[in-house]
Amino acid sequence: MTQFPLPLNAPTLVPALDGERLKSQLGKVFRLMSDGRWRTLAQIREQIGCGSEAGISARLRDLRKAGHVVLRQRVRATGLWVYKLVPRSGMECS
Repeated sequence: MTQFPLPLNAPTLVPALDGERLKSQLGKVFRLMSDGRWRTLAQIREQIGCGSEAGISARLRDLRKAGHVVLRQRVRATGLWVYKLVPRSGMECS
């Protein structure tokens, strides 16, 4: 089981209030995206069943900070992006 650190640069983060929720959402995003498929933020939110698109985007940034590669690709001129996770070798989340 991987322990994900909470973001240290979040001035409004209160670990006692926000920690478990963020770690839970991060684990859900990691497990879903570990299959290497491309997804929009809306698809990720729908498939994990919680959070906002802004929150999902923040969790993808957290995964980058943890050393994973998160690829993104524009699919429309309107600004729609898809994301794909390339997990760091030896990392898993239960």
